Amino acid sequence: GPGLREAVVCVTGAGGSIGSELCLQILQLAPRVLILLESSEPSLYAVEQELRQQLPDSVTLLPVLGSAADPALVQRLFIDHGVQTVFHAAAYKHVPLVEANPLAGLANNMGSTRVLCQAAISAGVSELVLISTDKAVRPTNVMGASKRLAELVVQAHAAEGSSVRFAMVRFGNVLGSSGSVV
Repeated sequence: GPGLREAVVCVTGAGGSIGSELCLQILQLAPRVLILLESSEPSLYAVEQELRQQLPDSVTLLPVLGSAADPALVQRLFIDHGVQTVFHAAAYKHVPLVEANPLAGLANNMGSTRVLCQAAISAGVSELVLISTDKAVRPTNVMGASKRLAELVVQAHAAEGSSVRFAMVRFGNVLGSSGSVV
């Protein structure tokens, strides 16, 4: 996978089940800075506490409360900290909630993905990895469909040809398996 040692890494949705697991794995690779972007304050606090318990001395942990769909925040974050690699794991975690309110689910996944892609391009980020789910292959519900749309947004930005390396990973293959991202 990408060399994360000494890198400035940002994880969106860092407090979610996938995001927090990803953060734990990334810590083992000793980035210089790990930025946790999370819109839920309790989730952000919880993942920060968990990570601090096993934080290597060499790693700076930077919790940021905010939305991955906020263009000004994301742009400023990427530029101010010289973010090199972004893992986009922010998405609604509770499928039933999304099913009840499909437009909010679609807006969240699409909106944040587009914002992150555009900010990555303008801030000179090296790599953006969209963490998707196995459910995106043949969407059976809105959650799967919105993830699939997020993948298409990333593909569209990748096709525009910028210096950013865009990648998509279904979380089934992210951790621990051979050929995994991390």
